[in-house]
Amino acid sequence: MPDTIQFVLEIDKLKGVLRKVRPIWEERYENTAEHSWQIALFAMSMARTLELKIDVTRVVAMLLVHDLGEIDAGDKFVFAQGGWEERKAAELKALERICGLAPKKTGDFLLGLWKEFDAGESDEARFAKAIDRCMPVLLNLNKKGGSWLEHGVSYERVVERVGPEIESGCLELWEYLKPQLEAGRRKGFFAASTS
Repeated sequence: MPDTIQFVLEIDKLKGVLRKVRPIWEERYENTAEHSWQIALFAMSMARTLELKIDVTRVVAMLLVHDLGEIDAGDKFVFAQGGWEERKAAELKALERICGLAPKKTGDFLLGLWKEFDAGESDEARFAKAIDRCMPVLLNLNKKGGSWLEHGVSYERVVERVGPEIESGCLELWEYLKPQLEAGRRKGFFAASTS
């Protein structure tokens, strides 16, 4: 039991990792623990709404684990360009350290969930990725551009970065978001395109 307690206390550090997206009702940046909690509930709700034939418990578990590596690696802005392979390597190294604090059976299970999410090959992983990519879009749309304007992110960059994974993992969600993004473009929620 002491190693489980040590692991749980270590992951408390996730509350201190700030992202570059703000909660709708506040001006501060959200932390990664808040993000993980919100998308876990979002996934449960969306899977029930759409009556999806997937293992929702596994999806929720993936979403709770998928950003644990940010404890060591920090957050990388989802709309940033480049450096994603290096980022994956840094997060994997972090996950190996953090999951190594838990009992071996638990640590191996959690690391396996992270790898499944990262590979994006199962229906559950694709759905989890769609939910993960969707949340910053929803927050920024509801903040009238929020971090897109703050960090110079164009409409094209948002669609390029999140579109394929949302469409692949939850087509219904992408069909909902496309007109929302287009309306946001008309309202000036994005930085000017660089192309």
